[in-house]
Amino acid sequence: QLQASGGGLVQTGNSLRLTCAASGRTSSSGSVAWFRQAPGKEREFVACSFGSYDLTTYYSDSVKGRFTIFRDNPKNTVYLQMNSLRPEDTAVYYCAARASWGLFTEESAYDWWGQGTLVTVSS
Repeated sequence: QLQASGGGLVQTGNSLRLTCAASGRTSSSGSVAWFRQAPGKEREFVACSFGSYDLTTYYSDSVKGRFTIFRDNPKNTVYLQMNSLRPEDTAVYYCAARASWGLFTEESAYDWWGQGTLVTVSS
């Protein structure tokens, strides 16, 4: 089970950190990703942590250089640090996990999903 939190209302240019806490499984046992769904749009891939040894990461072009996905394995938690936020980052953010490693950007590749946390960036 995944529990996402940390969303809120921020101004353009500010930062926010989302948290995804895993229970019943360890965050270190497979790839973890963040997706988001903006109002009126389909859910889209944001970031993935998929390397078992080096915790390799991959980002969508829209967030590359601004967002960072990282894990705290002892806490069984994955984070999404979001800097230089823009109004177009406004969305419900979901964390997702799968039982094995690999880079996957499609929703169907993930076995478990958090409930979503709303991020609103005001201009």
